[in-house]
Amino acid sequence: MKKLLLITLLIFPVLGFAQKKLPKTFDLLIGTYTKGDSKGIYVYRFYEESGKMAYLSETTTSNPSYLCVSNNNKFVYAANENDKGSAATSFKFDATTGKLDFINTQSVGAGAAYIAVDKAQKNVFTANYGGGSLTVLSVNKDGSLNPAVQTIQDEGHSINTDRQGAPHVHSAMLSPDEKFLFYADLGTDKLNIYRYHASKKPPLTPADPSFVSVTAGNGPRHMAFSADGKYVYLVQEMGAAITTFSIDGEKLKPLQTITMLADGFTGQVGAADIHISPDGRFLYATNRGDANEIVQYAINHDNGQLIFVERYSTHGKTPRNFVIDPTGNYLLVANQTTDNIVVFKVDKNTGKLSLSPYNIKVSMPVCLKLVPVE
Repeated sequence: MKKLLLITLLIFPVLGFAQKKLPKTFDLLIGTYTKGDSKGIYVYRFYEESGKMAYLSETTTSNPSYLCVSNNNKFVYAANENDKGSAATSFKFDATTGKLDFINTQSVGAGAAYIAVDKAQKNVFTANYGGGSLTVLSVNKDGSLNPAVQTIQDEGHSINTDRQGAPHVHSAMLSPDEKFLFYADLGTDKLNIYRYHASKKPPLTPADPSFVSVTAGNGPRHMAFSADGKYVYLVQEMGAAITTFSIDGEKLKPLQTITMLADGFTGQVGAADIHISPDGRFLYATNRGDANEIVQYAINHDNGQLIFVERYSTHGKTPRNFVIDPTGNYLLVANQTTDNIVVFKVDKNTGKLSLSPYNIKVSMPVCLKLVPVE
């Protein structure tokens, strides 16, 4: 263990991060599946100094399985995931009170499982798992959504006939400079690359090349970008692996694929979410199935590659999504099957997690977002 810490310190010399005053209080927005007792989106106050949470409000909407928040924190967008009749829904948001007010909703492709918005709040993107498509909706100044301005329908399949007989678009993220949009297709084992021009019609055009492939059967799911935009990390659900790509303009080069599994693990897997710590030193990813854990890696800033550090029980089942608070002091995990959200304290020197005494019960939590309280 001492040797590992020494390696970590060598990889990460003291970095001159700009110090800025960060908020101490946040609103925790919780997206859920409404198949059980949940009504929709829940809002809790999260106190960074202690890790405690307190209920604020809730709003009724069907299966808001993923959420995103506008750059000015005034609007929240939900992907309403249904096999038929999926939608993107907009809400006005008051961070002081935690109140959400419905604005409008627009139809998107089947099984919408992910939603994102650009910084200028001109377009919203949904990844439609069930329909294997990506939908772009333009945004009005009042936060309302217009009907789709562009739909990209994927085609193809991969080797797993049960899970990959058709396209399944699982996430869509803009690069840090927002010149490109990347979207992962679990069904075709591809990470797709499109150029993004917010004001043009259509706003997305294929890059050259327009995709990179991963190992057949791995099932790309979610991704995380390094803050400098040099690397993107792709977690693969079915293979329980993470691939590091370097970014050179619109071209991606695979550098490393690292397993999330412990030696000798033979149970079911379901890698889900992936995030990088605010200081850029550590990466975390969740694994569902029989593992039910979060795996920590150190990031080598010389080459972007990952070094395994530790794995932790999520103290629940099916950790579909998690969030790291902007101060880097806490990590919160949503356990879908056991209806609980667990708070971990983060050691900012080592990135290691320790269980806090605080957790809350929410039916089928599947997405967490933190918004600073003004």
